[in-house]
Amino acid sequence: MNNTMNDTATVIDQFNAAFRERAPEKLVDLIADDCVMEGTGPAPDGNVWTGYDECLAGWQGLATDDTIRFEVEHVDVDGDRAVIRWRVTGAENYRGVNLMRVRDRKIVEALGYGKRP
Repeated sequence: MNNTMNDTATVIDQFNAAFRERAPEKLVDLIADDCVMEGTGPAPDGNVWTGYDECLAGWQGLATDDTIRFEVEHVDVDGDRAVIRWRVTGAENYRGVNLMRVRDRKIVEALGYGKRP
């Protein structure tokens, strides 16, 4: 595995751990200043968070939401990109994927797509 893939895998592992462990502090050092996140809802295009502050606040809110639980089903890493297949259970139940891009050990893009009821 080359260094870019190692860096990407490490960042994505830490990102997933923040949700699995309900540890929002793990997100603080993972987000680029110019990060863009597109969420799975509401239809048709999902919400968009731009910049460090919006992405951090949004993800920390999800990581600490005790009405839902995130399960990572599978992760594929290729260079600076990763695909995370996940499941949400609790107040909402659905599956989805995040298409992630990492630059300089920071998340710069996270595009979420979900199979919502």
